[in-house]
Amino acid sequence: MIDISESVMQFLLAFLVVGPLLGAAAALLPAPPGLKGTSPDQAVLRHGVTVTGAVLVAAIVLALGFDHDQPSKMQATTDISWIPALDVRIHLGTDGISLPLLVLTALLTFLSALYTYFKPPTGPSPKAFVALLLVLESGTLAAFAVLDLILFFLAFEMVLIPMYFLIARWGGEGRAEAAWKFILYTLLGSVVMLLGLLLIGITAGTFDMVALATDNGRSLSVSVQVIAVLAIGIGLAVKTPMWPLHSWLPDAHTAAPTVGSVLLAGVLLKMGTYGFVRILLPVAPDGFRTFAPYLGAFAVVGIVYGSLACLALAKEGAKGDLKRLIAYSSVGHMGFVLLGIATMTPTGVNGALFANIAHGLVTGLLFFLVGALKDRTGTVDLDTLARPSSDPHAPATGAALYGRAPRLGGLLAFGAVASLGLPGLAGFWGEMLALFGAFEPATGLSRPAFLTFMSIGAFGTLLTAAYLLIVVRRVCMGAEPQHAPALPDVRGYEFAAWTPLVLLTVVTGLWPGALIGLTDPAVQQLLAGGNR
Repeated sequence: MIDISESVMQFLLAFLVVGPLLGAAAALLPAPPGLKGTSPDQAVLRHGVTVTGAVLVAAIVLALGFDHDQPSKMQATTDISWIPALDVRIHLGTDGISLPLLVLTALLTFLSALYTYFKPPTGPSPKAFVALLLVLESGTLAAFAVLDLILFFLAFEMVLIPMYFLIARWGGEGRAEAAWKFILYTLLGSVVMLLGLLLIGITAGTFDMVALATDNGRSLSVSVQVIAVLAIGIGLAVKTPMWPLHSWLPDAHTAAPTVGSVLLAGVLLKMGTYGFVRILLPVAPDGFRTFAPYLGAFAVVGIVYGSLACLALAKEGAKGDLKRLIAYSSVGHMGFVLLGIATMTPTGVNGALFANIAHGLVTGLLFFLVGALKDRTGTVDLDTLARPSSDPHAPATGAALYGRAPRLGGLLAFGAVASLGLPGLAGFWGEMLALFGAFEPATGLSRPAFLTFMSIGAFGTLLTAAYLLIVVRRVCMGAEPQHAPALPDVRGYEFAAWTPLVLLTVVTGLWPGALIGLTDPAVQQLLAGGNR
């Protein structure tokens, strides 16, 4: 770690939020003559890589300057009055809970911009694409950095428009319907969430999340807490997404361009679960305790439902879409995150936060890989990928991937075993800790109910392993047809975009204490209402 002054830390955090917005505005301007390169399109794509790279460097320096001896303390804080009449403040800060999410967002956006530079999406001019990507990054980083309920809501909403246009303008088949479904679901959830946030702020007399967490619900009656948790929870559950409010997700992922799917799965879904941990757990603990058993029940239904949907898509003859299958797998994985949060224990919540990061790394990698497979074969239909034609004039497909593109096949198998929770990789620890948390839930919660949830969740891990191994067997293994055309293996820019995700998946799997050491003190303080 390095010693950085508080003023520099404040600047770095503010730059994470504002820098991408300035970069988005600059992307819409004409490129200076000396920076055009071979074309204006290349110039704006290079601009996207430069801005997201600068944001990533700022996030890494912020992480290096973070005081790891006090991860429960808000650091790099800025607190400026914005709307005095409503006591709304521009309040920024980071602790052990939000810091990993800030770095993950900056990393995935940079890798997406890098991938886009070499493989621009099919559609309108890249200028708007880069600007939307940067606005999306700014809104996501702001959601993890702000400490005011109104600002959190604005950041929460800020990401909807750029993601809508990324799907609607640069997406694949069915993009218009998928984009509308995405925005209608999330906007309707957000309207209800805003009412809950206003109820808390007006009743408690402040929108400051730190003050509200320290108060720990003492200034809110139980009935106010129950209403607020229900209203805010619906909005957060849609974004997470929790079964049965998940149905927008498979369509959005299937239609989105590759980097849109990476960012949607890698960081946007985390905004919902982050809201549960940052707002509902500490601000309305009594209200949350009322709904925790129901949240746990919905979580485990989502785990099993997502896995069964994936099994149905993976079986032979189902015409399953590989992108859609990974989208449904996200419903199951986020179910483990919600189960961990529902336990209201440090073990469970730490598991949820770990699973958040693991899901971002692993599922981001899987969507990159599926995008590359579609570029090479022209399809993500599992039946087509599993039966390559021996006709040399037929399109290349992906079966026997180990023999035809061994590095791509190996990476796909790696992503699959990481996603199913193989010990030693990132996916294992979050799910295990969530199940451990359910074994001994917080005081006041029904232990028999959570033991049941734990058993169902453990069964869900077996289903997850089943469908992912079926996918690997069908796409990567098998005899290579005699006349099957060769597939290009992993290219240099793909190595550059995917290697950090592979390395971090291994490092966090082998050294989970690095991440849990950050989150645990902050979680302990959050659950205690700042009284530790």
